[in-house]
Amino acid sequence: MSLSASDFAFVAGLVRRESAIVLAPGKEYLVEARLLPVARQAGAGSVADYLGTLQRRPDPAAHRSVVDALTTNETSWFRDREPFSALTDVVVPHLVGTRAAARSVRVWSAACSSGQEPYSLAITLQQALPAGWRYQIHATDISTEMIKRASAGEFSQVEVNRGLPVQLLVNHFTRSGTGWKVAPALRENVTFQQLNLTAPLPALASFDVIFLRNVLIYFDVETKRSVLRNICKLLRPDGWLFLGAAETTIGVDEGFERVAVGRTSAYRPRATVPAGTLGKG
Repeated sequence: MSLSASDFAFVAGLVRRESAIVLAPGKEYLVEARLLPVARQAGAGSVADYLGTLQRRPDPAAHRSVVDALTTNETSWFRDREPFSALTDVVVPHLVGTRAAARSVRVWSAACSSGQEPYSLAITLQQALPAGWRYQIHATDISTEMIKRASAGEFSQVEVNRGLPVQLLVNHFTRSGTGWKVAPALRENVTFQQLNLTAPLPALASFDVIFLRNVLIYFDVETKRSVLRNICKLLRPDGWLFLGAAETTIGVDEGFERVAVGRTSAYRPRATVPAGTLGKG
């Protein structure tokens, strides 16, 4: 496969405008591999033919298909484990003390992909919160296709094999053909919305915990700074922000302070963080 420099520049420019994701030179093979199924579905003979048609006759729906195809949707259940352990061991006990009046917790899965992260969060909270407490998880993603899939709550056997313990599968899912479907008791606590983190955000109620994991790595520094600034406005003053292992607010947005939480780290609005760290080690 070989993508011309002009076609790659067109795709990179489109993706940058629509999602702020930076596609650097060297990603030509990835772009062609991701767009080949899109081109075939559109009836084009090749990716080059498909992109040539888009450049001659711009089509917003087709542009969205291109962006969806190039949005990285790598995910698994309880990905990296430690953030979920931190939620159980440190964050939930803290929230139980500070949210005792409301007995309610709100969490944002800000790049939910096909749904494994928000449903993993739902399982974690259902197990960790005391009886009588409520939780709400708001899951968003830039990809309309991913939101559709996540909202359906149906997963293949291969997908549930990626990190979902058998006991949790049995407890929180029901058989659906050859795959599995999220049980209603879990699904009713999760809402889904298509949302571009780099665009002006819609009105949302504030959150106690935000998972913004493995997203910032695709943005330049100014975009990271803008996203974190908007995220901070929706995080409660004593809330918790979890990023991916390769991501940090340090040197990007000093409004956050990194704190140790168990065997991982989280970020909290600087004005509310006491001296020292939380959790073990």
